[in-house]
Amino acid sequence: MRSSTRVIFSLAVVAALVGGYFFFRRSTGEDTRSERVVAWLTDPEKHPDWAVSAGERCENAPFLFPTDGFIGYLWDDSFRPGHRHQGLDIFGGDSPGQTTVVAAYDGYLTRLAGWKSSIIIRIPEDPLQPQRRQIWIYYTHMADAQGESLISPEFPPGTEEEFVNAGTVLGTQGNFSGDPGSPVGVHLHFSIVRDDGEGRFLNELDIDHTLDPSPYFNLPLNSRDNPNNASLIIPVCPSSTPE
Repeated sequence: MRSSTRVIFSLAVVAALVGGYFFFRRSTGEDTRSERVVAWLTDPEKHPDWAVSAGERCENAPFLFPTDGFIGYLWDDSFRPGHRHQGLDIFGGDSPGQTTVVAAYDGYLTRLAGWKSSIIIRIPEDPLQPQRRQIWIYYTHMADAQGESLISPEFPPGTEEEFVNAGTVLGTQGNFSGDPGSPVGVHLHFSIVRDDGEGRFLNELDIDHTLDPSPYFNLPLNSRDNPNNASLIIPVCPSSTPE
């Protein structure tokens, strides 16, 4: 993307943030994490040390990073009273369709018939609890503001149990919210979803149905361990290695 276009786009995203399309201030009036997201989106080239890279892993972590960008919001963050974030929001800092998304781990990909921007990958054996439980990894917002899918054409609606290796390109980041009139900031939402014990994934919208991603990426990605204050840690691995 040309720099002038990116600046205009980033400012539009910031305006959307301020306008309340996507982010909500904490009841305390402080939202350092949101301020850093805005700083990143306004000028990502100013903060290269804030970014992770798709296909890299942090030391001996089980999962690869699923996309490029700044991990702006963490598991169990709160955008508004009563809300608990079920996963990670990773912001590429570019327009829809530009930032690649990859599989974080080997597994079996499903895209339900009605899913425009989402896929889910079944992992038969949780790498942290082998032979004990099955988990799922869920990706969403991979469509543009109007709902035009940015998922790889290799995975059309109705895809079931398609095996993918870690690092397989799944699509690109988008800004579809489910409502064409209310786009979100361009990012990937990624979460680790529990199995219901009978081979099906639970509803990702309930945080109790998801897992803390921290040990899967070897980073402090739980908001309780990475507090929203002036001493905020940027969640990036200093020694990431390519897959």
